[in-house]
Amino acid sequence: MDNKIVLTIIAILLPPVAAFLKVGVDKHLFINIVLSLFGYVPGIIHALADTSPRLSPAD
Repeated sequence: MDNKIVLTIIAILLPPVAAFLKVGVDKHLFINIVLSLFGYVPGIIHALADTSPRLSPAD
């Protein structure tokens, strides 16, 4: 459970890092980097969606 909390905090502070930790070097990481460059909030939303247990593509 502690890992999920830490990953959520990282997703809010550094979205691409959270995406990397969850899915590795994948298309989701590059999508998150582009979204973070366009705006900080879209990157956070995508990182939270990647790290969410119900919405995660890496399950």
